Amino acid sequence: MPLSDIEIRKAKPTEKRQRLFDGGGLYLEVTPAGGRLWRLKYRFDGKEKLLSLGTYPEVSLKEARKRREDGRQQIAEGSDPGAQRKAVKQARKLAALNTVEATARAWLVHRGSAWVERTRTIALASLENDVFPVIGERPINDIQPADIRKLVQGIEARGAGETAGRVFQRLKAIFRYAITHDLIGTDPTYPLKPAEIFKPRKVQHRAALSERDVPIFLQRLAVYDGDPTTSAALTLLMLTALRPGELRGARWDEIDIDRALWRVPAARMKMKTEHTVPLSKQALDVLEIMRPISGRGALVLPSPFYPGKPLSDGTLNSALARMGYKGLATAHGFRTLFSTCANEAGWNSDHIEKQLAHEERDDVRGAYNRAQWIDERTKMMQWWADRIDQLRKGADVIPFKAA
Repeated sequence: MPLSDIEIRKAKPTEKRQRLFDGGGLYLEVTPAGGRLWRLKYRFDGKEKLLSLGTYPEVSLKEARKRREDGRQQIAEGSDPGAQRKAVKQARKLAALNTVEATARAWLVHRGSAWVERTRTIALASLENDVFPVIGERPINDIQPADIRKLVQGIEARGAGETAGRVFQRLKAIFRYAITHDLIGTDPTYPLKPAEIFKPRKVQHRAALSERDVPIFLQRLAVYDGDPTTSAALTLLMLTALRPGELRGARWDEIDIDRALWRVPAARMKMKTEHTVPLSKQALDVLEIMRPISGRGALVLPSPFYPGKPLSDGTLNSALARMGYKGLATAHGFRTLFSTCANEAGWNSDHIEKQLAHEERDDVRGAYNRAQWIDERTKMMQWWADRIDQLRKGADVIPFKAA
């Protein structure tokens, strides 16, 4: 006989467990402590199994019967309802462990080993301030494109557009990491394009000289009365198109004078990839000038005040300001000058980008290109050095608006 609610309510606890059967394998187990537990007895692959369906009265008789029918339907379709429930519970457990915050912190540990401490600190702070409070506790596989869009647009709305862009880039990297480690199947950042989710912003480029300005600049550099190491550094910046930070730490053991090559180690490069710089005859001449000044030490361009340390961050820009270029040119801007002139002269854009150490974000392509185009870049950098010499000769005829 099927059970009734009255029969269930009247059932009293005894010293032993009681089973009140409803049919189809469903029964209510009454424990000595007074608990009422729904159970479903079934067979799968020839083995008898038991499935818990909840407690009475939280799960009513009607609901228990529905759950019984759901289980029987799964069995009819060839699925073990007990095994399926375990799989769901395991997935929920994994989801609880693989939250956005947990995944982001794992990514930081993985990726941060290649960063300097300051970069790691900035990346973590941006996540702790703007990401974790919003979606940090949610399972990584629950996040949708709309969640990402709302988060970064919220950052932008408070007037922090640059921060919003950087947070978005970090989220893209975190979700790529999650895909690589089988935590998610699809990347919610993939359909989001910065141009479509952010408001247009005016990009502030570093001040840089134009080719027209170079002759007078070279004339002023030739009579610069500051430290000769600073003058040499500014000249090498022009001749190599390196970033100031990459150049300031130059060491003599990185430079192969015979082969006219300079290998800047990965630790000093922005993209943490070793960069090979072809040296023109003019660049070698500058190094020869520096040899009697710093050749006995490890650094090519040591600080005039602290010989064991490289030139400071502000030294080069301070020198430019003394020469009358405050607000008109920066040390970093020499890269822009080289890029503009080389592109206008028709040099291969891949060779130019490689010389600027704009590494491929794709690891495979980046590794393939790492040692490429040395011959072509050697010709290009010798052309650039010769072009600078030509501009130097025209210093007394090309007008320049005084700073």
